[in-house]
Amino acid sequence: MEQITLKVEGMSCNHCVSAVEGNVGKMAGVESVKVDLQDGNVDIRYDSEQVTLNEIKDTIEDQGYDVA
Repeated sequence: MEQITLKVEGMSCNHCVSAVEGNVGKMAGVESVKVDLQDGNVDIRYDSEQVTLNEIKDTIEDQGYDVA
């Protein structure tokens, strides 16, 4: 398992949290997702053999947010 914290811009409300946590959380290989709305961080624990970091970033960006 790997742990990473991504800086995500554009999240401003609980809907944003639900969109990111919900969509990233249902990806195969993602064990946990936690959004810190105040700091704009997303902590993700995932299995790099099942999902790539780029796939996770793409999923976040598909929700309309920018991964810094």
